[in-house]
Amino acid sequence: MNYIIAIDQSTSSTKALLFDEQCKVVARTNVDHKQYYPQTGWVEHDAEEIYQNMIEAIRMLMSDVRCQKEDVTFSIALTNQRETAVVWNKATGKPIANAVVWQDTRGAELCRQLRAEGKADMVMAKSGLLIDPNFSASGIKWLLDNIEGAREAANKGELLMGTIDTWLVWKLTGGKTFATDTTNASRTMLFNIHTMQWDDDLLQLFDIPRSMMPEILPCDAVYGETTCEGLFSEPIQIAGVLGDSHGALVGQMCFEPGSGKVTYGTGSSVMVNIGEEPKAAPQGLVTSVGFSALGKTWYGFEGNIYSTGATLKWICDQLQLIGKPSEMEALATSVEDNGGVYIVPAFSGLGAPWWQSDVKGAVFGLTFATTKAHFLRAALESIAYQIKDLVDVMAHATGGRLKEIAADGGPTKNQFLMQFQADMLNTPVVCTEVDDASALGAVIMNGFARGLWKSFDEVVGFRVVTQTYQPQPSAQKETLYEGWRNAVNQLIK
Repeated sequence: MNYIIAIDQSTSSTKALLFDEQCKVVARTNVDHKQYYPQTGWVEHDAEEIYQNMIEAIRMLMSDVRCQKEDVTFSIALTNQRETAVVWNKATGKPIANAVVWQDTRGAELCRQLRAEGKADMVMAKSGLLIDPNFSASGIKWLLDNIEGAREAANKGELLMGTIDTWLVWKLTGGKTFATDTTNASRTMLFNIHTMQWDDDLLQLFDIPRSMMPEILPCDAVYGETTCEGLFSEPIQIAGVLGDSHGALVGQMCFEPGSGKVTYGTGSSVMVNIGEEPKAAPQGLVTSVGFSALGKTWYGFEGNIYSTGATLKWICDQLQLIGKPSEMEALATSVEDNGGVYIVPAFSGLGAPWWQSDVKGAVFGLTFATTKAHFLRAALESIAYQIKDLVDVMAHATGGRLKEIAADGGPTKNQFLMQFQADMLNTPVVCTEVDDASALGAVIMNGFARGLWKSFDEVVGFRVVTQTYQPQPSAQKETLYEGWRNAVNQLIK
């Protein structure tokens, strides 16, 4: 029996999931990590903590496995939060500072300056991306320019940089493998999606030495071996690496051009497969590598929303209106509508299709009649409105209304949200058996890398639809969406 340990390293936690050969989850663990907000607009993670949490999650997972280790083969697949950047000393293995998280906006001024200098077209043509602090490059430059001794050390070739996948693989292999995959590379703003290499003009633009950059491999490559700090007596393979949104695209079996998915996580990614040519994205979207596998590369149009699940977490942790997100549905459906309340959760600015990094979150429409239930309903609705903003642009760019949207992530358990989403999109929303589609995508890449499967046709049956939400006619939805757009328009410049 081949067991695959899928690591899903997200913005808020590290999951370890054990998949069998039929891609069924047989065990799972989860370890949260701390969020650091040292200044307004700054969001950081402790990369060392994330690595230790990953090892702990694997240890907990293996302690739950009811099988003899000599009877099975284990390997590791990895999917990760994207754009979050780590810079570390290659001799000591220690980060020079906390990781700059994708939600962090400290690079906003640099990005504004580069746009004012007319660099946007060049960056878009090469990387497929808009100049925005969401992507890794501005955060890396900030670290090199502001951490004492960092710039000098980088110029001497003493520092390495990477997204979280690169850091974890480097640590797991004891520094033997310094690599990333094409999907994570395509989210740094330093990667040329046409040449599939780090781009000298982009590296120069952000003053980042090429010596810091990892090797780029396809998603379905073998990345090395590890004992996971001695958890395994013999080294096991690390195979299959890709960013979480791309993992969900694969896990939802979006192998055909025109198929798309929505990942409901801390933020949300809407991505549609556009085929094997990196086409220019329409206004408000970006072009990224969708996935590289079986000797080919597929590209995707994508839009990213910064705060969806994070909004629900904020309500629980910061406002303490409820204990956990699962309690929201009952309260939200206890009222007939949102009572005129709209929440624009721009905690880290507005992502696609607005790309306004300096906008702050706001609540509109509060009255003395507003209750907690109205507020919670408005928070859930804000997720669906943001997804609609993106899907409308994407559907137009790909020739009309999408056939369906495959949905994954924790918030898909909220039936009110999923039905409201289908209604707002006027498109069926399909939820699948695997809650963790990103992890399943990494497992599929692992199987390709190790020869378990040799074609997409062999894996499409692993996607099992559990519920389809059909759009329901509603006289209110146009009015509701108009209220959302009015709220957003009061914030954007």
